Amino acid sequence: MARRKRRPLVPDSRAALDQLKNQVMANQGYHVDSENPDGVKYEIAEEAGVPLKPGYNGRLTSKQAGTVGGKIGGSMVKELIRMAQERMKEQ
Repeated sequence: MARRKRRPLVPDSRAALDQLKNQVMANQGYHVDSENPDGVKYEIAEEAGVPLKPGYNGRLTSKQAGTVGGKIGGSMVKELIRMAQERMKEQ
């Protein structure tokens, strides 16, 4: 059974989150496609040796999935923290 795509708590934020993902991953040297923001995960998976493919990936271990998702999500969180710290300095 394929897992449904995760939805953000605020549905209207999807475009902004995709834009942030593209910006962060481009800054790290990955190829990003604004039309396909999830494409970068396949590049990361290939680099890490994780057999991630479009569609069903139920045979991946948690460690393999975390290797890909953690790289993207962790980078986004670091950038959000950096942005928040910059805004706090302005006040």
